[in-house]
Amino acid sequence: MNPNNFSHFVNGMEFNTNIFKAYDIRGILKESEITNQLAYHLGKAVATFLKNETGKEQIVVTVGRDMRETSPVLQVELMRGLTELGAHVRDIGLVSTPTFYYGVGETNADGGVMVSASHNPAEYNGFKLTRASAVPISGDTGIRELADLIVREDYDAPAAEPGTIETIEGISARAAKMQLEYVGAFDVPKLKIAADSSNGMGAEYLDEVFRQLGLEDVYRLFWEFDGTFPNHHADPLKAENRVDIEAHVKEIGADLGIVTDGDGDRIFFVDNTGKTIDPAIVRGILAEEVLKDHPGAKIGRDIRPGRVTDDMIKEAGGTPVMTRVGHSLIKEQMRKEDLAFAGESSGHFYYRFQDGIYDGPVAAIAQMLKKISEAGKPVAEIIAPYYRYAHSGEINFEVEDKQAAMDKVREKFADGELSELDGITITFEDFWFNVRPSNTEPVLRLNLEAVDEATMQTRRDEVAVVIQS
Repeated sequence: MNPNNFSHFVNGMEFNTNIFKAYDIRGILKESEITNQLAYHLGKAVATFLKNETGKEQIVVTVGRDMRETSPVLQVELMRGLTELGAHVRDIGLVSTPTFYYGVGETNADGGVMVSASHNPAEYNGFKLTRASAVPISGDTGIRELADLIVREDYDAPAAEPGTIETIEGISARAAKMQLEYVGAFDVPKLKIAADSSNGMGAEYLDEVFRQLGLEDVYRLFWEFDGTFPNHHADPLKAENRVDIEAHVKEIGADLGIVTDGDGDRIFFVDNTGKTIDPAIVRGILAEEVLKDHPGAKIGRDIRPGRVTDDMIKEAGGTPVMTRVGHSLIKEQMRKEDLAFAGESSGHFYYRFQDGIYDGPVAAIAQMLKKISEAGKPVAEIIAPYYRYAHSGEINFEVEDKQAAMDKVREKFADGELSELDGITITFEDFWFNVRPSNTEPVLRLNLEAVDEATMQTRRDEVAVVIQS
């Protein structure tokens, strides 16, 4: 399929293959992007793809959905396409993405589809796809092939007897229980907790965590499932979407704040002073906990600056491993290189669970609580020693020619140590940075870190000038 030729007509349906992205299928709810007809054709394409890949005539596909207003009907149409080709569907209903991943394993499925647009605004929807054991189907490992099947309408013939749909109940509680058991028993601290689920699917597992750990002093913000996101966008990576939880922590005197994104696979923590904890520090704390059970293990962290994680991994006896950005790429590297855990600067934390490698926000909460319990002091005091470096945060620049701008940066800072694992990373003794192109937009993303605030600001501005020149 020619990626530049993205507009097609399939059985009278205008079909835009540009929505088939590197990690999932995602687009706007409008003609030619996310439609009920597309969901039906995708069901047929997934059934064909999984049958061909597994060599099975009878396949099982687990399907879940998020709380967006259009997700139920998209799920119905998706399942219609799957069952028409004989696939047996395990319908796990309204779930977070981490629970969906668990569900693929629990139902012993050959693959799965989650109807969700993650943290995108209300006018979006989409699909996340996996093989057995929640192994991602990415752009390079099947998503483009699915688009090609739809363009050519090259599906297997309808089955003589359609597949069945079985409804699976109670999976949320079992998914949370599994992640808590992964962490193991510990003395749960009696904390006052504030939590903001962004009107998204995080509330599903947060309620289970609070119930199963016996946490009762909990204050819930924006808890109702609402795919219109009436309070704030469901992307806690952006500071403006953490304002409410940070203020609420200070207002009620909470010991810890938690905020999750739209489909619940990303999680951020707020200390007792109302300050969001740097995900690089959270990642380091979680790595320390994993290393207690897996001494000397390899731990992944994405290419974006966050050197404190490396420090913490080494101090705990582990080996830090650099990864590219993106869940499918990181999970693949975890499988190939036997990484016990990996974390992204965006709030994704991946664990090697018994049934697969995927996001573990419940495990992350439990490990943070365990750390607090063992330290016996306020969260701000626990994390204070880890603020060793100054970070710019992610800065986006619109550029007409991404490659030309990156070449200028490479030339200007040629005397630094260069890595091209994902974009370009250049390291000097007192500062280091990564410049990475967006997969879908004319945008370059800069993340820079330095030994102190003054150096960070100076070098950040220097790099920005080069990018924009």
